[in-house]
This record gives sequence, structure tokens and C-alpha cells, in this order.
Amino acid sequence: MGEPRRPGRDPLNADPFIQLRLLDVQALDLRLDQLAHRRRTVPEVAEGERLRAERAKLGSELATAQAQVSDLTREQRKAETDVEQVRTRRARDEQRLQSGQVGSARDLQSLQSEIESLQRRQSDLEDVELDVMERLEAATAHEQELSARETELGSKLAEVDQARDRAYASIDAEAEQARRERTDTAAGVSDDLLKLYEKRRAQHGGVGAAALRQRRCEGCRMELDARYLGQIAAKPDDAVLSCEECGRILVRTLESGV
Repeated sequence: MGEPRRPGRDPLNADPFIQLRLLDVQALDLRLDQLAHRRRTVPEVAEGERLRAERAKLGSELATAQAQVSDLTREQRKAETDVEQVRTRRARDEQRLQSGQVGSARDLQSLQSEIESLQRRQSDLEDVELDVMERLEAATAHEQELSARETELGSKLAEVDQARDRAYASIDAEAEQARRERTDTAAGVSDDLLKLYEKRRAQHGGVGAAALRQRRCEGCRMELDARYLGQIAAKPDDAVLSCEECGRILVRTLESGV
């Protein structure tokens, strides 16, 4: 509750019609505040932020998957090279064996032993090659899955951003219309009264002026006591009053009850 305010405390006078116009200014300011709040809380903004965070995380996962595919591709090439080298050497030795170029029994035995060793080595390397191929196939499938999800996420994000921009455009158009109406409505209100209104509006959560209806201030929703209402009734119609409960400019209406 603010400090009690007495009629006449604010040394201002304004035509009753102008005071009623101030209520119209207040209504438009509230409308502009609501539109500003709507703009700040457009659902697509939060959804866009969520999707961007998801895309950033997915991008990191995709980069890791791509690096793994690259590493496994190099590993596969090395495994293929190793197998091919052993295969080539074994084929050369077998050709020597079959051609009868080996003269001594000792050399023949040594060559046969080397061919057997190369055969085992080739088998081991082929197992390594197969394992790398299987891991590369799995890693490539995972990379493709992440890439597809990233593409899908990008499409969703583009749709959300477009919806956000449409919402912004609609709200901005409403706000521009309200600002024009506010300018026209406030044109007939004196600078002193507007300054007082803006001061009270800043002090009281965006509501600087309120109507007195049925003995109740519509700003704080408090019913004024009979003593204060009697003081209001004794004031000239053009006196600018303040609510003794909340301090807002109090505008008398045909339904004031005084």
C-alpha cells in the first residue's frame, strides 16, 4: 500500500474528458505491453532454441562419427595393402616352387615353409581386413543415420524459424497500429498530465491511471472509504486525483459512485 494521497495533492487540473482520454492511453499502453510480452514469449523462439541445441549436439556426434569413418577407411586401406603384399609374395614363391627353379632339397624345404608361413599370415591379415570392413560398415551406417537426422532437424528448424518470423510480423503489425492509436489519443493530453502518468506508470507495474467505478479503484481493486469518497465528491470535476491506496491517477467516471 502506498502513502495515502489526498485530493489536491497533485497540483494539476484537466478537463474531465481529457482525463477519460488518459484511460484510453492507459489501455493502449497495456495493449503494447501485452504485445511486447507476446513477442518475447513466442513459442517458436523456445522451440528454435531447443532445436538449435539439439542440432549442435548432433553436429558434435556427427563430427565424431565422420572422424571414425575416416580412421577406419585408412585402416581398411592399410589392411588391404598388407593382404595384397603377402598374397603377392606367396604367389611369387608358389610360382618358383612350381617352376622347378629350386635346386637343393634344403632350399625346397625352406621355400615350402615360407609359403606355409605366408599362407597363415595371409589368413590372419584377411581376418583383420574383414573385421575392419565390418566396423567400417557399421560406422558408415551410423554416420549416414546421423547425417539424415541432421538434415531432418535442419528442415524442422527452418519451419520453426519461418513460423517465428510470421508471428513476429503479425505482432509487430498490431503493435505499430497500437502505437499510432496511442499517439493520436495522447495528442490532446497536456504534457504535465502525461509526465505524471508516465511517472506513476513506471512506479506501479505499467498502470499509471485507473478508473473509479462503483467506489473502487480499478488499479488496485480496493474500495475507497466513505471519508475519502466524500473528499473526492467535494473536488472540482477537473481536479486530477490520486488513489489513496495505490497512488495511481484516479479518473472519475459516470459510474464512480460519488
